[in-house]
Amino acid sequence: MPDSPARILVVDDESDVHYSFRRILEGRHGQVICAASGEEALRHVNDAEPDLVFMDIHMPGLSGLETMRHMRGMGCRAPVIITTAYGTPQHAIEAIKAGAFDYLTKPFDVPQLERLIGEALRFSRSLRSRVALADDAAPPDADAIIGSSALMQAVFKAIGRVAGTDTTVLITGESGTGKELVARAIVQHSRRFKGPFLAVNCAALPSNLLESELFGHERGAFTGAVTRQLGRFERCQHGTLFLDEIAELPIETQSKLLRAIEEGQIERLGGAQPIQVDVRLIAATNRNLEAAVRDGRFREDLFYRLNVFRIDLPPLRQRVEDVAPLAEFFVKRMRARGVGQLRHIEPEAIELLRAQPWPGNVRELENLIERLAISCPSEVAGRDQVAGVLPGASAAPAAAPAPACPPAEPPPRIPDSFEAALAILFEAARADRNLALIAAAERHLIVRALELTAGNQVQTAKLLGITRATLRKRIAKYAIRLQLRVR
Repeated sequence: MPDSPARILVVDDESDVHYSFRRILEGRHGQVICAASGEEALRHVNDAEPDLVFMDIHMPGLSGLETMRHMRGMGCRAPVIITTAYGTPQHAIEAIKAGAFDYLTKPFDVPQLERLIGEALRFSRSLRSRVALADDAAPPDADAIIGSSALMQAVFKAIGRVAGTDTTVLITGESGTGKELVARAIVQHSRRFKGPFLAVNCAALPSNLLESELFGHERGAFTGAVTRQLGRFERCQHGTLFLDEIAELPIETQSKLLRAIEEGQIERLGGAQPIQVDVRLIAATNRNLEAAVRDGRFREDLFYRLNVFRIDLPPLRQRVEDVAPLAEFFVKRMRARGVGQLRHIEPEAIELLRAQPWPGNVRELENLIERLAISCPSEVAGRDQVAGVLPGASAAPAAAPAPACPPAEPPPRIPDSFEAALAILFEAARADRNLALIAAAERHLIVRALELTAGNQVQTAKLLGITRATLRKRIAKYAIRLQLRVR
């Protein structure tokens, strides 16, 4: 679903500042709401929580920092960017220690302001986006970690054990297994939940920019550094920093990260004073860090500092029992997003999905379900339709390709008596968690149909609405040995 327009609250006692923010932000980033005092800002927060707040530090009545503390007491977690025309290092330190997302001096550098707004709104969306675990009733547009397999149950237990601590966590697993979702689930259940959570992809930034992104820089530290910039560590005060693809961290940056972990101190590029930080670290990688240590590409001491508590995410091919619930969840998600009209994937098609190697893991499965939803004009997808969207399917030669899906048909009428029988079946499944409902119901249907037709397989297949070949497979699958009842 597309994100709704952001609500940006600008708190400043100067009307010219209100005008400037409206001119820069209105329409491009969302709705701008202006307040001339801290007291007025709190009334706006009480009416509807904003997504982002710009707050002047000096105002009549409540100061910016006092207003921010009141906002936090009201439960408002929106990122706050403190602004002032009289910037001093002490003001910046006080603002960040009080929980501000960043600190800007007037007049604003527009490109820097645009970049900061983008980061702050992404952070704001992450605060509002909960990660549902397998047992939660997750809406289809929410992020969720789905899995009832023993391997995923072990992951859920690990999240529960480590979430309430400040221990550094290392999450390992192949690409597409959901490492950032696990990191967010840890934060969501931690005592730092109300603090900031920022993610950095160490592989996505050039090495010369990554150090500045993490630790910040002073004005003039390098060519192009026209203003002071706070790094992610400072913005994450009392919160959690997620370092994805940690194996890609340049070796020269690793020593600074080690100091930040061991001593809780960083230095901005071009700075001379150490800055104390209180940040929990979660790192993730799809690489073998032990091999990187042996090859000299990763510091051994940093590895041991990161590898305090480890969560290994299993690839999808090792937990095939989770393919069906994952596919069902993604089908619901596509429907909620208005992608196609697919509502159900037939059991034989699910078996085909379970047999795939899934090198891209859960992310690949979601992409496949999206392709299936787009290509299938009916509500039900069978084995042939799923086979048609599997990797490599388009390369197969076909003189007369079949349509992606059978023509849409109206759903069969369900008699009231059938609905009553279904209610009894589901009640039995709720009472017995070990009951494999579909298999038990299918076997019982076949046995009763054979009894009703005195063992005539042609009549039985016709009664059940399946082919005789399918009936034979089911009889063999369920080892049915029919003994006709004497009437």
